[in-house]
Amino acid sequence: MAQVEATTERIVAADAETVFDALADYRGSRPQLLPEHFSEYEVREGGDGAGTLVHWKLQATSKRVRDCLLEVSEPTDGELVEKDRNSTMVTTWRVTPAGDGRSRVVVTTTWKGAGGIGGFFERTFAPKGLDRIYGAILANLAAQVEK
Repeated sequence: MAQVEATTERIVAADAETVFDALADYRGSRPQLLPEHFSEYEVREGGDGAGTLVHWKLQATSKRVRDCLLEVSEPTDGELVEKDRNSTMVTTWRVTPAGDGRSRVVVTTTWKGAGGIGGFFERTFAPKGLDRIYGAILANLAAQVEK
């Protein structure tokens, strides 16, 4: 099994604290950021950053649906880590100042991929699919916080 990684980033015209707070608000703003690839969204514990337990289904392709139960931590300032209890998937959101009231948001997802030819296709195409999905989330985030 090989490690698979997908990274997407965007500069947002809002300060880092505002952007981070929107991402960490799993009860309020986070559900509004999610595109059609997400369903069955439910906060099961917490709801504001570290200590949150959130569930959703992620439909990455027409045939691939991942049932996710994510534990949220904040290991450092400006960082949210979502670890899936159902798989090896870990998503890390990093928000850093980018000058003039702007922020850089970088989201990276990693997991242990399949082996063989299936793993080759997963490593080749899954990061591109996740880039589109996370690009949509970041566009929605920008629209929400840049008001």
